[in-house]
Amino acid sequence: MSRLIIVSNRVQQPVAEGAGNQGGLAVALSAALREHSGLWFGWSGDTTAHFTGEIDFQTNYGVTTATIDLEEQDIDEYYNGYANRTLWPLFHYRIDLAEFQRSFAGGYERVNARFADTLIPLIEPDDLLWIHDYHLIPLGRELRRRGCTNRIGFFLHTPWPAAGILRTLPSCRQLVESMFHYDVVGFQTPEWLSSFRYYVASQTEASVGADGWMTLENRTMRAIACPIGLDTASFVEASTAPVALEACERMRVSANGRAMIVGADRLDYSKGLPERFLGYEHFLATHPERHGKVFLLQIAPVSRDEVATYQDIHNTLDALAGRINGSFANIEWVPLRYVNQGHSREQLAGIYRAARVGLVTSLRDGMNLVAKEYVAAQDPEDPGVLILSRFAGASLQLKDAVLINPYSAEEIADAIERALSMPLAERKARWRKLMDSVEREDVIWWRKRFVEALSLPNETPKGNAVLVAANGN
Repeated sequence: MSRLIIVSNRVQQPVAEGAGNQGGLAVALSAALREHSGLWFGWSGDTTAHFTGEIDFQTNYGVTTATIDLEEQDIDEYYNGYANRTLWPLFHYRIDLAEFQRSFAGGYERVNARFADTLIPLIEPDDLLWIHDYHLIPLGRELRRRGCTNRIGFFLHTPWPAAGILRTLPSCRQLVESMFHYDVVGFQTPEWLSSFRYYVASQTEASVGADGWMTLENRTMRAIACPIGLDTASFVEASTAPVALEACERMRVSANGRAMIVGADRLDYSKGLPERFLGYEHFLATHPERHGKVFLLQIAPVSRDEVATYQDIHNTLDALAGRINGSFANIEWVPLRYVNQGHSREQLAGIYRAARVGLVTSLRDGMNLVAKEYVAAQDPEDPGVLILSRFAGASLQLKDAVLINPYSAEEIADAIERALSMPLAERKARWRKLMDSVEREDVIWWRKRFVEALSLPNETPKGNAVLVAANGN
C-alpha cells in the first residue's frame, strides 16, 4: 500500500482515536495517515527569525507529523495577506474586501516554494500526496518543478468563484494553470466544480471533457465534486457523553422553558452573522407573541483579529446585539445572547442538542459542517429544526432542512416562526432524512472517495477529447 503524505497550512497534532477534542477534518486525516503509514506536513504556527527549513518530526498515536516554522514576513504576506486578505474574500464573492498587493502575491509564492523545498527530500517514489486548501494552490506546480513525479491531489475546502469574479485577481490564469500540475482536484460541490470548469473552458486553451477530465499543454488532470462529511459516529457519541449531557442540561435550565435558537460560527463575514441578527430582529418585531418565549444564542469565537475586516464585523455585531437587546429585552428576558468565547466539541454538541432551532445563514460557504453537527447532535425522539442557507455547500445534501435566502430578513424571520411551530411528526421526519445523509456521506466516505480517485492513473476515457463550449456549465 502506498504511503500517504498530507500537506496543509497548519498541522493539528493527533490525539488518541475516539478522543473528542479534535475537529472532523483532523479525525479523517489522522485515520487516513494511520491506514497508509503516512506523514502530515505543514506550518507549525510558530515563527522563526530566519527560515532554515528545519523540520520538527513528531509521532503521536500512530501519526507522524513534520512541521516547519515561518518568518514573520512570511506570515504577514502569505497567511494574513494573500490567503486571508486576497483569496479568502475573493473566493467568497467579496471583491469589495479583497486586497491585491504584489507583496502579498510574492509572499504566497515564496512560502509555497519553501514548502516544496522542505518537503521534496521526504517524498518516496510510491507516495501519494494530498494537498489541502487555498493556502497551497501552487504547491503541486512547485513540487513538479523540483522533479516530483508522484500522484498529487488537491482539495479546495472553500467555494470556487465564478469566472467574472476570479478575473479580478491579478495572475488568476497563472493560479488556474498551476492546478493542472495535480492529478486530481476536488471541490465541495458541483457548483464550485462547474465554476472552475467554465473558467478553464472559456479562458484557457484546455480541452475539457466528460467526467471532469481536462488537458492543458500535455498535462491531464481530473476535477471532481467530493463534499466533505462529518465524523458522524464520533460526533453522535460526543453528543451523549457526560460533558455534552451536562452542557445540554445546563442550557435547558438556563432557558427556563424558552425555546433556544443556536448559531455557532467563527467570526467571519462569510457566515452571514449581521444578516442573521437582522433576520432575528425582524422576527421579534413581527411576532410579539413570541417575546419572552424564545432566545437566540450566538456563539462566535473571534478569528483573524489582526485583519481589519474582521475587526469591522466584530464592531458591527456588537452594535447590532446592543440594539436588539436594547429594543426588546425586559428585566426577565434577554432575546439575544452573543458570546465570543469558544467551546469544546462536546460542549457544543450538548448545546446543539438543547436547541429547538439550528440557524445557519452563510452568505457563501464551501460546505459548513456546523449544519451537519447540529443534525448529528439531535435527540431522535425530539429533534430540533435546521434552518440552512441555500448558499452553503451543505444545502445540496441537506435538502430537508428549512432552506432560506440569508439576504432576506423576512425570509429568515418566516423560517424561524415555521421552525418554532413545526409539529413533532414533521420534525422527526425531516431529521431522519437529514441524518441519513449525514451518516451515509460522512468524513470517512469523503476521504476514501478522494484517495481512491487519486490512486487511479490519469488515463482519459476513450472518446473524451470533446471540447466543452465556453458557455457550457
